Amino acid sequence: MDKEDLIVQELINNALYRMDESTRMIKKSLEEISDEEIWKKPNPSLNSIANLMLHLCGNITQYIISSLGETEDKRNRDIEFRTSGELTKAELLEKLEETVDSAKRIIYDTNAARFLKVRQVQGFTFSGVGVVIHAVEHYSYHTGQIAFWVKQLKDVDLGFYKEMDLNIKSPLAPKGGM
Repeated sequence: MDKEDLIVQELINNALYRMDESTRMIKKSLEEISDEEIWKKPNPSLNSIANLMLHLCGNITQYIISSLGETEDKRNRDIEFRTSGELTKAELLEKLEETVDSAKRIIYDTNAARFLKVRQVQGFTFSGVGVVIHAVEHYSYHTGQIAFWVKQLKDVDLGFYKEMDLNIKSPLAPKGGM
């Protein structure tokens, strides 16, 4: 494998890992709340967890499935925030997992040329790399909001990394790079 292939594979591996981590954290958060609580809004200017999940599905579909996957963009962003109470927690989670799985397949199958291709998404100009970075960080951002809202509702530690010692120090990096 040449250096370009190694870099592409490293981007793919890390994007898929981060998406899996966000999915895991959302699933763990949802275990703590009811079907009614998933639609609860902290206040009128904020979104419910359900609306955030619909929004994530729309964003991941637009950026990864449509843009990177080079299919038609059919997103209706406004409906992601207007919907209320129509889906259960299980239905929302299934929709999110199906969307993420489709996106992960597209990322996995993307080659260097498609990662470098520049495209327009939601009025922004990004390469395929930029599309993936946006989608992954956007997923992570809203995952944090979901976790925060669940912690606020339930006064519970979600224990995302309870099996790990997060106080381990990082070793010094070797000189000279790869």
